[in-house]
Amino acid sequence: MPRTRKKKIPVTNTDKASSSSTPTSSRTVIRRFHVLLKKQRQLKNVPSANAEALGEIEREIDKLGGLAAYQRMSSIGQGTDRGGGSEKVLIQWLIDMGLRKREAKVKLRLLEVGALKPDNYRTCMSWIDTTPMDLRSRHPSILEQDFLLMDEDENRGKWNIISLSLVVNFVPDPRDRGRMLCLAHSMLAPDGLLFLALPLPCVENSRYLTFDHLQSLMNVLGFTEVQRKWKKGGKMAYWLYRKSESDHKPLDEYRKKNVCRQGDRNNFAILLP
Repeated sequence: MPRTRKKKIPVTNTDKASSSSTPTSSRTVIRRFHVLLKKQRQLKNVPSANAEALGEIEREIDKLGGLAAYQRMSSIGQGTDRGGGSEKVLIQWLIDMGLRKREAKVKLRLLEVGALKPDNYRTCMSWIDTTPMDLRSRHPSILEQDFLLMDEDENRGKWNIISLSLVVNFVPDPRDRGRMLCLAHSMLAPDGLLFLALPLPCVENSRYLTFDHLQSLMNVLGFTEVQRKWKKGGKMAYWLYRKSESDHKPLDEYRKKNVCRQGDRNNFAILLP
C-alpha cells in the first residue's frame, strides 16, 4: 500500500517560526519583500502612477504575509540552530570594553530597535536593562512603536545603547535611513553607543555607499567608530559607534546620491534629511 504523502505548507503561510524553514527560503522571502517595497515607494512618489500596478504590488505583499512574514523569516534566522542573532556580537564587544564589570550600580539602558524576540539579552539582565521594540510586536514584552515616530525630546539623551540591527536597510526611503541615524544620536546619552548591523552587500557592493563613505557620514553625524566586524564573502557587517562631536563638515554632499562605484551594483544609499 503506497504511503500517504503529506501536503507541504508554503513557508510564507506558516504561523510559527520553525527552524524547518531553510535559510534559502527565508532569504528569498526577505529579498522579494525588499523589492516590492522599493517598487511601491517609487510608484507612490509618481503623481501619475498606475493604480492597477500599485494594487498588484500591494496584493503580492499581502500574499507574502506582509511585515509579519518578514519578521517570521528573520526570526528563524536568529534561531540558535542558525548561529544566533547579532546581539551576540554586541554583547561580546560590551564585555570586551569592561562594561559588564563596571562599578556603577545602575544598569545600562539599551533600546533594541527591530526586536523580533523579547529575550535576546536575557543573559545580561544583571547589567543591561533592555527595551525591545518593533513596528509590529510579536510578543507582549516587545513595545510596538515606529522608531522614526518616537518623541525626540522625551528620549533625548535617555539611552546608553541603541541597537539598529538589520533595521536601517529595511527602511524604504534613503532619507529616513539618515533620519534614523540622526535620531539615534540625539537619543543617546553622552558617550552612548550605537550598534549598527547591515547586510554586507549594502556597503560592499552598493553604487552609492562604501565603507569609507559610511565612515565619513557617521563622523559628520557625530559618531566615532569603536569596533567593526565583517569578512570577505560574508553576509553581515557590524559596527559599534560612540556618540561624540560632529566633525563639522558641510552636509550637502550627504543629502544627495553620489556614485561611488560603477558596474553591476545595488542602489542602497543613506542620505541625510
